[in-house]
Amino acid sequence: MNSWSHIKTIAKREMTGYFSSPVAYVFIVIFLLLAGFFTFMASPFFDRGQASLQDFFVWHPWLFLFLVPAVGMRLWSEEYRMGTLELLLTMPITTWQAIVGKFLASWLFLGLGLVLTVPLWITVNYLGSPDNGTIFCGYVGSFLMAGAYLAIATMTSAMSRNQVVSFIVAVVLCLFLILCGFPPVTNLLVRWASPGFVDFVTSFSVMTHFQNAQRGVIDSRNLLYFVSVIGFSLFTTGVIIRSQRAG
Repeated sequence: MNSWSHIKTIAKREMTGYFSSPVAYVFIVIFLLLAGFFTFMASPFFDRGQASLQDFFVWHPWLFLFLVPAVGMRLWSEEYRMGTLELLLTMPITTWQAIVGKFLASWLFLGLGLVLTVPLWITVNYLGSPDNGTIFCGYVGSFLMAGAYLAIATMTSAMSRNQVVSFIVAVVLCLFLILCGFPPVTNLLVRWASPGFVDFVTSFSVMTHFQNAQRGVIDSRNLLYFVSVIGFSLFTTGVIIRSQRAG
């Protein structure tokens, strides 16, 4: 059995675990309800007089801040709690394959949540003539941002046997990545730091790179940022799990 087959086996196991419990359904319902509320009720969607999903995407960094760590907090903490980590790692798979399989299953699950919001896209096309290329880029950016948040939650889940602790630490780390590019914070930095330093700080923010996607621009720097966050977090997860295994 090759490496990809091992990864698919772990991913299938993880996906089955989601849908055999209320976790998947609760997440999807809450995400869809909040997305609809913030798009149509908490934002000036109808007053804007323009068919777009700008109000839909602008809330995603904040929605994902709590919902994605809630999905990722159980990935490894649950294995610790159930005592199945040793069993998982004694299977003919590598630690890296287990990490990638679990991550991909959860990322695809988050992608499913985004796909279920496509009726909003259909709605704005019914109401007017939006820039569908920009909306598509927004979806791609949102999916990449969800992956970055999830990778961080995967890392914090490997750090602690307690899911609540994992959730809180993941929220704090993701919030840090938001605030690096949040206008009130950057405006404060401008007062005492050089423009170069401010640009350096904002380059670490998901807001900076996601806002480019919202405008319909996804270039190599945006992709490199999200891939780097995901890669670093998953690499750190591997280091933590190997140290747990050695201990």
